[in-house]
Amino acid sequence: MKLGFLLRQYVISRRSKFAVQFHEYHHSPDQLNSVINNASQFKNLKHATQIHTQIITANYASHPILFNNLLLLYAKCGSIHHSLLFFTSTPRASINVVTFTTLITYLSRFNNPFLAISYFNRMRCTGIYPNNYTFSAVLPACAHTNLVTHGQQLHALVYKHGFDTDTFVASALLDMYAKCGSMSLAQKVFDEMPHRNLVSWNSLIVGFLKNNLYNRAIGIFREVVRQASLPPDQVSFSGVFAACAAVVDMDFGKQLHGNGLKRGLLVLVYVKNSLMDMYNKCRLFDDAAKLFHADGERDVVTWNVMIMGCVHSEHFEEACSYFRAMKREGILPDEASYSSVLHACASIAALTQGTLIHNQILKLGHVKNACVSSSLVMMYGKCGNLFDAYRVFEETEHRNVVCWTAMIAVCHQHGCANEAIGLFEDMLKEGIVPEHITFVSVLSACSHTGQVEDGFRYFNSMTNVHNIEPGLEHYACMVDLLGRVGRLDEAWKFIESMPIKPDSSTWGALLGACGKYGNLEMGREVADKLFELEPDNPGNYVLLSNIYLRHGMLEKANEVRQLMGIKGVRKEIGCSWIDVKNKTFTFTVNDRSHSRTDEIYEMLQKLKELVKKRGYAAETQFATNSAEGSEEQSLWYHSEKLALAFGLLVLPAGSPVRIKKNLRTCGDCHTVMKFASEIFQREIIVRDINRFHRFTNGLCSCRDYW
Repeated sequence: MKLGFLLRQYVISRRSKFAVQFHEYHHSPDQLNSVINNASQFKNLKHATQIHTQIITANYASHPILFNNLLLLYAKCGSIHHSLLFFTSTPRASINVVTFTTLITYLSRFNNPFLAISYFNRMRCTGIYPNNYTFSAVLPACAHTNLVTHGQQLHALVYKHGFDTDTFVASALLDMYAKCGSMSLAQKVFDEMPHRNLVSWNSLIVGFLKNNLYNRAIGIFREVVRQASLPPDQVSFSGVFAACAAVVDMDFGKQLHGNGLKRGLLVLVYVKNSLMDMYNKCRLFDDAAKLFHADGERDVVTWNVMIMGCVHSEHFEEACSYFRAMKREGILPDEASYSSVLHACASIAALTQGTLIHNQILKLGHVKNACVSSSLVMMYGKCGNLFDAYRVFEETEHRNVVCWTAMIAVCHQHGCANEAIGLFEDMLKEGIVPEHITFVSVLSACSHTGQVEDGFRYFNSMTNVHNIEPGLEHYACMVDLLGRVGRLDEAWKFIESMPIKPDSSTWGALLGACGKYGNLEMGREVADKLFELEPDNPGNYVLLSNIYLRHGMLEKANEVRQLMGIKGVRKEIGCSWIDVKNKTFTFTVNDRSHSRTDEIYEMLQKLKELVKKRGYAAETQFATNSAEGSEEQSLWYHSEKLALAFGLLVLPAGSPVRIKKNLRTCGDCHTVMKFASEIFQREIIVRDINRFHRFTNGLCSCRDYW
C-alpha cells in the first residue's frame, strides 16, 4: 500500500513539475519537441492540448518536426479525432510523407481502415509520393477491410514505385493477402521475395494457420528449422503449436516441445500458453496441467487455457476450481474466462455458482460482451431457468448470431419449439446471417413439433439462400423429422439420396422412429448398419431388443441381450441427481443407499396410489431386465422417480423440483411426472440427456412429442 502511494505521488509530482515548467517559460522548437516526447510517457490528452496551444502561441504551427510529433502525441493519447482535426487545420506546406504515414498508421490501428486508405489516396492526389514506410502502414488497413481488390491495387502501386523488393513491404503484402483469405497470392509474393527475414516466414505460417491450412503451416515451419541462419522465434513456435492442435498431431507437437525447450522459448508465457492449448486439444490434459503448474509466469490467458482445457476434458468442477484459484491469485478474469467457466457451470447445471458469476459479470461490465451474454443464456438454459435465459437475451444490446443461436437452442431444449422457430424468423428479419449450428436447432425444433413442410423449407434455404452446405447433423434432423411423424419409407429414401455417407446419428434417428412405430423389418436392417458403425453403443441393442419385445418375440430380444454380453457392451446405468440446499443427491435404479430410504419408498407408494386414482396405467414396455410379472413394480424403482419422491419429501411446499438424468427419460416416468405436477401443484423440471421437460398442471412442455 505504501509503495503504491509513493508511486502515485511521484507521478503527480512529475506532472505538476511538467505543468509549471511548461507555463513559466517560452520554449524553442527543440525544447517543445522535448516536452512532446516527455508528454508521450503519460499519454495525457490535456497535456497534448496545452502543448498545442503553446506551439500556436509561439508561431511554430508550421514547424514540420513539431507538427509530426504533435500529431503522433494526439494519436498516442487515444484521440484519433484530435489528430484528424489538427491535420485538417494545418497548412498544406507543413504536411509531408512522414505526416501522412503517421496518420495512416494510427487510423489503421484505431480500426478505421477505409479512412486510412482514403488519406493514402488524398496524399497521392496532393503530389506526395508514398515511401516504403507508407506502404507498410496502409497495407494492414487493406487487410482489415478483407477486400482483396484494394490490396491488389496497392500491390500494383508497390511495383510502380519500386518497393516490391523491399523485405518489409513484401512481408506486409504477404500478411495482407493472408488476412484477406488469398493464400495463393500470399505464397506468390513470398516466392518472389529476393530477401526473406523471419517476419516473412512467420507471416506465411500464421497466414496458413488463419486460413485453416494447418499442414501447410507445419510444412513452412519445418523449412524454417532447416535454415540454420534463421532460427524460429516465439511467433513461429506459437503458430506451429496452434497448427498441431488443429490437426491433433501430438507426436510432432511433443518434438516441438523439446525443440522449444532447448531454444529457451518456453519461459515466454506466450509460447507456454500455445503449448498448453495444443496439449489440451490433443486430449493430453495431464501434460497441459504439468506445464501450468511448472515454474514460470502465468497471465490471464494461461488460466483461460487451463479452464477451457478442463471444459474440453469434461472436468467441469475442476474448471470452476481453477476459476476460483485465478481470482485468489489476483488475476482479473476477462471475457474469455467468464465465457469458459459459465460453460462449465452449464454442463453440471450449477445454477447457484452460475448466478454468482453473473453478479460478478454485472459489476465488471462484461455483460455487454456478446460472447459472455451467449454463455449466460446457455448457462441459465441448461440449468433449467428459461425465464432468466430469456431475460439476459432481451437485455443484450448488440446480439450477434451466437447470442441468437444460444437462445434458439435453449427454447428448443425446453420444449418451446414454436418459440424457437419464431426467434429464428425474428433473427432473419434483423438481418443476422444464421450459421450451420443455428439450423441444427431450428430443424430439430421443426422435428419436435411435426412441422415437416417448414423443416424442408428451412433445410433447402441453407444452400439456396444462405450458401451453407448441410452437414451430417442437418441430415439427421431431417430423418428424425420424417421418422417422428411415421413417414419411415420417406426417411429411408431421404438417407439413400444423401450426397454424403450417412453416419450413426442419421441411422440412429431412423432406428428410434422404427422403435416408436414398431417397424420390425426396417428396424432390423437399420440396427445391423448401426452395429457395424458403432458396435460399442448399447442404445442400439436396447432399441432393437425393445422392438422385438413389442412384437412378443422374447427369444429374439434375449438374443440381442446375449449379443451385448458377447461383445462386452454394457448398458449405462441410469442415474438421476437432485440438488437440495447446495448439496447434490444421486439415485440409481432400485437405490436404497440413502439415509431416508424408508421415507422415500413410502412417498413412492403414496404417489403410486394417487396417480392410479387419476387413471394411471403402467407402460410396461419401458420395463427392461425385469422378471415376467414384475414389470410394473420395476418401473417404480427408476432413478428419476426416486429423485422425485425425495424432492417431494424434503423441498418446501410449492417450490420447483429440478431433476437431472444421464439417459433419456422413459415414457412411464414421463407420465408419472405429469400426474405428480398436478397432484402436488409443483413445477417439475427434468433434464435428460436430450432436453428439458417442464411439467406443470399435468402437462409437459414437450407436448408428449419428444
